Amino acid sequence: MPAEPLFKADAYLKTATATVAHAGPEGLRLDRTIFYPTGGGQPGDTGLLRWNGGEAKITDTRKFRAEGQPEDILHILAEGSTLPAPGIEVEIALDWERRHAHMRMHTCLHLLSAILREAAVTGGQVGAEKSRLDFDMPSGSVDKDQLTEGLNRLITENHAVGERWITDDELLAQPDLVRTMSVKPPMGLGRVRLLAIGENIDLQPCGGTHVKATSEIGPVDVIKIENKGKQNRRVVVGLKK
Repeated sequence: MPAEPLFKADAYLKTATATVAHAGPEGLRLDRTIFYPTGGGQPGDTGLLRWNGGEAKITDTRKFRAEGQPEDILHILAEGSTLPAPGIEVEIALDWERRHAHMRMHTCLHLLSAILREAAVTGGQVGAEKSRLDFDMPSGSVDKDQLTEGLNRLITENHAVGERWITDDELLAQPDLVRTMSVKPPMGLGRVRLLAIGENIDLQPCGGTHVKATSEIGPVDVIKIENKGKQNRRVVVGLKK
């Protein structure tokens, strides 16, 4: 059975116990995990794995699918690490500071796409210190200082951040909910998770981890706006220290 993704129910879990389902040179699979696997522009989590008599660093977390099996979550251990045996109970602990920064930045990118809602998102990447979104829009159509002001206003207004669920058919009937051209929402399981910010700030499919309210993001700066083609504009946002 695939790992139970505990981060989907509670993105604020910092530690948990789990049982080793499989251990091999490719990595470790567990019966449940708090580690988010790389996807949707958000990096995979890192942290520590401890068990009776052993410890190893988790350097990355990725999606994994064995032949003929459903998708699972693979924990990549530091090179040369001793592997715990299958069936052993382990403790897993996130690099929480890094994960929380990803949560803050990911929610911030949703606010950015809400401000520029008329432009389709063509790509993006979440980072711990700075992140980016690429938009399909002409040069000179957005101002860096105005974006910074708009983002920080939405952040300080402290809008609630939550989730809603709709069926695959409901999403197909509302294609305007999908803002990204490069990442398609996961479908085929019967329902899709939507991230909801405020009453009508943002509502779109997203499987990433997020903060509970926009004020938790903290002050941000729009660092730069780059031209990445005739119609492609890259907006880079950073957390203020």
